[in-house]
Amino acid sequence: MNLELKKYDRIIMGIDPGTNVMGYGVLGITGRKAEMIVMGVIKLNRFESHYLRLARIYERVSGIVTQYLPDELAIEAPFFGKNVQSMLKLGRAQGVAMAAALAKDIPIAEYPPLNVKKAVTGNGQASKEQVANMLKHLLSIPEEKMPDMLDATDALAVALTHFYESSKPAVAKGPKSWKDFLSQNPDRIAPRLK
Repeated sequence: MNLELKKYDRIIMGIDPGTNVMGYGVLGITGRKAEMIVMGVIKLNRFESHYLRLARIYERVSGIVTQYLPDELAIEAPFFGKNVQSMLKLGRAQGVAMAAALAKDIPIAEYPPLNVKKAVTGNGQASKEQVANMLKHLLSIPEEKMPDMLDATDALAVALTHFYESSKPAVAKGPKSWKDFLSQNPDRIAPRLK
C-alpha cells in the first residue's frame, strides 16, 4: 500500500458517469476532515464503438481502484432524460464502473445530481461552476489543481456528498404510534387508579 494513503482513516472514490467523459475524484478522510487526493477525467470520445468505451471504463476504473484503494465508491445516479438511447448508454457506463468496484468488494452508494448539488452548495439547482467553486473552497484546493473539465469536480462532489451522508449520526427509529410506544415502554406507564 502507498504510504501516503495509510494516513487516511478511509478513502472515498466518486464517479460522475458519462459515455464521452467520465469524471472521477478520490477523497482521503481523517477524522472529520476530507482532503482531495486526486481528480480527473476518463476521455472516451476517441473510441467509436460504445462497447470499446465500456471496456475502457472498466479498465480505467479498475486501475484507479487499484492505485488509490478506496474503501467506498459513490456514484452519481443517472437523471431521467427524454432520449431513451442516451439513458441506456449512460446506465451501461454507470453499471460498468460499478462492476469494476464490485470486483474489488467495494461497497457502492448512489446519489441523485440534485442531492449532490444541495449537499455541496446548499442549492439543488446550482451550476457545475458553482459546485466546482464550492469544492475549491471547502477542500482548500489550489487554483492550479482545479481541472478544466467539470466532470472531475462533479465526481469529487459525489465523493464529498457520500462523506457527509455517511458521517451523519444514526437516528434511532421511534415508535410509529402511541400504541406502539406504550407497548414498548410498559415501565413508563403510570399505574391506573381503581
